[in-house]
Amino acid sequence: CRDLNNNSLRVIADHIRACAFLVVDGVVPSNEGRGYVLRRIIRRAIRHGHKLGLREPFFYRLVSPLNDQMGRAYPELSQNQNLVERFLKQEEERFDDTLDRGMRLLEQAIAELQNDIVPGDIVFKLYDTYGFPTDLTADIVRERHLTLDLAGFEREMEAQRARGRKAGQFDMDLSQQAQSIDCHSEFTGYEQVQDESVVTALFYEGNSVDSLSAEQTGRVILEHTPFYAESGGQAGDKGVLSQGDGDTVFEVEDTKKMGKAHVHLGKLTAGTIQIGDKLQAKIEVQARQATARHHTATHLMHAALRQTLGEHVKQKGSLVDPERLRFDFSHFEPVTPEQLANIEHLVNQEILLNTPVQTHIMALEEAMNSGAMALFGEKYDEQVRVLSIGDFSTELCGGTHVRHAGDIGLFKIVVETGVAAGVRRIEAITGTRALDWVAEADNTINNMMALLKTGRESLPDRVAQLLEQNRSHEKEINRLQTKLASNQGSDLANQAVEINGIQVLAAQLDNMDVKQLRITLDQLKEKLGTAAIILALVKGNKISLVAGVTKNATDKIKAGDLLSHVAKQVDGKGGGRPDMAQGGGNDPSKLTEALQSVAGWVKGQLG
Repeated sequence: CRDLNNNSLRVIADHIRACAFLVVDGVVPSNEGRGYVLRRIIRRAIRHGHKLGLREPFFYRLVSPLNDQMGRAYPELSQNQNLVERFLKQEEERFDDTLDRGMRLLEQAIAELQNDIVPGDIVFKLYDTYGFPTDLTADIVRERHLTLDLAGFEREMEAQRARGRKAGQFDMDLSQQAQSIDCHSEFTGYEQVQDESVVTALFYEGNSVDSLSAEQTGRVILEHTPFYAESGGQAGDKGVLSQGDGDTVFEVEDTKKMGKAHVHLGKLTAGTIQIGDKLQAKIEVQARQATARHHTATHLMHAALRQTLGEHVKQKGSLVDPERLRFDFSHFEPVTPEQLANIEHLVNQEILLNTPVQTHIMALEEAMNSGAMALFGEKYDEQVRVLSIGDFSTELCGGTHVRHAGDIGLFKIVVETGVAAGVRRIEAITGTRALDWVAEADNTINNMMALLKTGRESLPDRVAQLLEQNRSHEKEINRLQTKLASNQGSDLANQAVEINGIQVLAAQLDNMDVKQLRITLDQLKEKLGTAAIILALVKGNKISLVAGVTKNATDKIKAGDLLSHVAKQVDGKGGGRPDMAQGGGNDPSKLTEALQSVAGWVKGQLG
């Protein structure tokens, strides 16, 4: 575009500045919060590039000239230029895949309009399916001097929100109950695993009650409790609330936040509980310890990820429970095996150092100034809990942790995958779970060594040798199968019968696969000249069928019709082109009769 006053050029120039500095500040494209704002800006710029006729990724290429102009004043832009380019290019390529399709949908909708209002369901489909922010659709519509049915769009959005609210109804019920009775619990689980406390509230079938009876499933709130309530990605504790020598037993299956209270969810298996009763609260210690190992390891892994991949890595979600840890983080590509190995090494190195895990209560501002990491968008109290593992990791965290890094024992990554655009996920295990994993892996290797009669050091070479041998054998098998098919084709050609100038053949073959069956069909068509052929292959109770008609006979007989004639008789179906069709069946007992009927069927087709 040579018109430097073109509005699209101005929009793109403005947006590359905004996007580049957002990425430098640690924001990555996503579907929520600051990430969604960034995504909207990128997509608006790409759309203006399309208006200028740009169909290849272009936006990320503007980072370099931006750095030439502003890099000296903002050195962090120069330091992160490659990172910014990679994020923008990846987002641009993703959106390019859907922009054309979305634009076609919008253009079609505009062409079919009976008035000047674009329906809300179209706006919602563009938003929900193609990732078009509403303001992007509004820009396009405004340029056409049309308007949006925003009321209709909001109805569609509300329906989607309602579905989301329905999925989260349980948590909403807890919050509403908390507000109705103004519950509050003091958490004592940082220092102890059991406590004695007074019952302050009870719930049965969603209603506040004065007592619970045996065999009832309910919820119990205590004045203070060692049970950790699910929050910050950490699973809630399980355990027992009891009274006397087992006279009253409430088995806690989960613990959740209910406003400012910790609610113990479970079943009363013996006795009764009333408001005001004193109960012994005891958590499952082994489960808590396993969860603590996973939680502390998550902090170490977060720090190791940032050291290995870069400081753009930010936590996007987490789960820690007795079985594993799961950590979602911002990153633009799969983590390589070498990078995963380095992350594991860094974490296990800290475990070996057995650094003390320290917690400090301090003002939020003081914590942030000390360099503690916090989650963007998370709400924190004025006083926060800061968890430090030497100089390696410092984060705000209210969860439960081990006392020394060495208590984790061993850290092992088991899965790395992608969960969304620009978001990766790592799952890992620690402690006895990691030891069991290593023992199982070691057992697998020992079994392979025994089967292959080789040592541990030579095992990779032995496996590679077997794979190469297998590939060589497969090539030889294919060569022999092709030769066999050719020989069978020559023999079969002699079985063809001529009907009104067309060679007709229907036969069942053995000892080959469907690919070889098709090769044999092609060879027979070439050998017979003018022909209608159907071949069958039986494996177990399944029949494979291929039919072919030479092109000089397709005006009289269609391969698809021939195949359907046989397939229907063997409880099957199929289809294809006039000269070639493929299908199958499920009743081998009727195959011989079906093939024998082909000659008569062809006579009928030829009149």
